[in-house]
Amino acid sequence: MHPDDPSQQNLTETCVCGLTTDSASAERRSGRHRAAPRRRGPARSTPARVALAAGVTCCLGLIGFVGVQDTGQRHEPVRQVLADRAATEQRASRDFTRTAPPVAVPVTPVPVATPSPTPTKKKTPKKPTKPKRPRPVAGLDQLQMDNAKVIVDVGRAMKLPRRALVIAVATAMQESNLYNLASDVLPESYDYPHQGSGSDHDSVGLFQQRPSSGWGTVAELMRPAYAARAFFTALNEVPGWADLSLTQAAQAVQVSAFPDAYAQHEERATTVVAALV
Repeated sequence: MHPDDPSQQNLTETCVCGLTTDSASAERRSGRHRAAPRRRGPARSTPARVALAAGVTCCLGLIGFVGVQDTGQRHEPVRQVLADRAATEQRASRDFTRTAPPVAVPVTPVPVATPSPTPTKKKTPKKPTKPKRPRPVAGLDQLQMDNAKVIVDVGRAMKLPRRALVIAVATAMQESNLYNLASDVLPESYDYPHQGSGSDHDSVGLFQQRPSSGWGTVAELMRPAYAARAFFTALNEVPGWADLSLTQAAQAVQVSAFPDAYAQHEERATTVVAALV
């Protein structure tokens, strides 16, 4: 077609005009470029119509290009997606703040421990307590009182009456003043525990019994318990000793050169025995 053709010039102006217009005017014009109603009968194809179609196609392409370049239109779907997501999160947050119904948690019963029986404590056997030393009476010191206790304990073990105990204590008071004495005549007697010494022949111990007379060995007679047992045994062999006076009973056992000396100790001996029994 010749460039001087008026229809061609008109199309060229239309295309140039389309390039210079903004996207909004392009969209408005594209909205008006609708397909013409179909006419009845065969369509006549003319060069002018072909040129017009080409121009419309060009304008539509330019409008699409401009629409892609439009930042606002390009981000419109993204904004809609973000708006929808924000609305969803807001609804979720509101739903999260709602009070949820209580959930029943199964409770496992805790077994109660049965208290074990308290173990019985075994009683620790008590250690035998050391007997207290008797308090001295009747003017005696502690050694004398201890020796008197030995005499009384031996007589009670032999199941003798209190009268025999008083006779024995009074006799020891006269013979040794209630001290366990060694003998200067028997040096061996010093080898054993003693509380002094005497020089009346070979007499030793609380009752001044003589080993040479058959009362026992020096070692035996130097033990207060043995000496007391020897005296009680001899007293128990005296016929009717319980009916005799203290002097007569003591003399029957000791055969002393001073038989009347024993009676002077009877009162003190009675006090000592009473304190020990």
